[in-house]
Amino acid sequence: MSGTLIAALMLLILVLALILGGSYLRQERRRQARWMGRMRHDAERQARAIARLNENLNSSVRQVNQLSNAVEARQERMRRTLDDRMERMMAQNDHSLDQVRQAVTEKLDGRLNESFRLVNEQLAGVHQGLGEMRELSLGVTDLRKMLGGVKTRGIWGEVQLGALMQQMFAPGQYLENAAIPDGSQTRVEFALRMPVADGAERLLPIDSKFPQEDYLRLTEASEAGDAERVKRCVAQLERAVLEQAKRIHDKYIHPPQTADFAVMFLPTESLYAEVARREGLVERVQERYRVLAAGPATLAALLTSLQMGFRSMTLEKRSGEVLKLLAGMKQDFARFDESIQRMRQRLNLAGQELDTLEARARKVVRAIERVDAGEGDAPHARADFGTGLPRETDDEME
Repeated sequence: MSGTLIAALMLLILVLALILGGSYLRQERRRQARWMGRMRHDAERQARAIARLNENLNSSVRQVNQLSNAVEARQERMRRTLDDRMERMMAQNDHSLDQVRQAVTEKLDGRLNESFRLVNEQLAGVHQGLGEMRELSLGVTDLRKMLGGVKTRGIWGEVQLGALMQQMFAPGQYLENAAIPDGSQTRVEFALRMPVADGAERLLPIDSKFPQEDYLRLTEASEAGDAERVKRCVAQLERAVLEQAKRIHDKYIHPPQTADFAVMFLPTESLYAEVARREGLVERVQERYRVLAAGPATLAALLTSLQMGFRSMTLEKRSGEVLKLLAGMKQDFARFDESIQRMRQRLNLAGQELDTLEARARKVVRAIERVDAGEGDAPHARADFGTGLPRETDDEME
């Protein structure tokens, strides 16, 4: 009985074990079925996400390629445009420089030739005047009667000097009875306005002097043939000329208001010729007192030379302005070149960034290709590419 009972119990236990095992197997199968369903669902979602990512990446690659092609085309157009503009600007600049050079050369040549022609004419007049000195000396007696008074001689010399100034210069180029120094009562008969390189102005004093008595005594002694008297008269004339030059120096030479020299006008050619004939007298006047002695013809030649100097200074000033303009153009070209260099650097940086984007795109494409190649391993694919889908824990899967 006990053996039968034990066998029955064992059979019952076996049946219960089979029932429980079948139930557990059914539950396990259902759990595996649910897990497989979830796996298939996750795989389908991940496949759809990968497909969308692949499409997005392909679109990004196409956009990057289009952007790269557009940037390259724009760079090429900009390069061609810059090259064309640079060529046109260089051609225009060369043409402008040639025109400026030609105009300056023509003006300089024409004005210099004209000035030299005037100087030659004046020098010819000087030589002609020197040749006529003897004829002029015949009228000394009449001139002595007319210029017997000191005041009359001064007025006549001033009138003659004023006529020469009016003939040679415009009214705005010289001053009459100019105060030297400024605000003083000392006045010079005429002062020529001389422009200087720095744009300022200097006055050239011109004063008329006529030592009539000394000259007439020398003329009478020469006509009488008295050598001793001629020698004394010559010494007196030299002293008179030096004294007048000293007065001009002390009264009228005041740099920087005036030039560092002045002009002593001798109203008659015969008087100037006598002074110029004295050996070293003109040089002493210049060296000691910075005074130039000039007769009517010589003063005309001197004023013509000064006039030519004014024109040359004007041309030099204009040439300086042209050079300054060219220097400004050179600086503009330098800044333009710097702008081109900066633009080239920016384009290079843009190209480098495009290269970086292309490299990243290639990496993404290769990663997608690897995902496509290992599509069956869904959990690893999800872990590698991070599709953004939330992971499920083991408890949720169960």
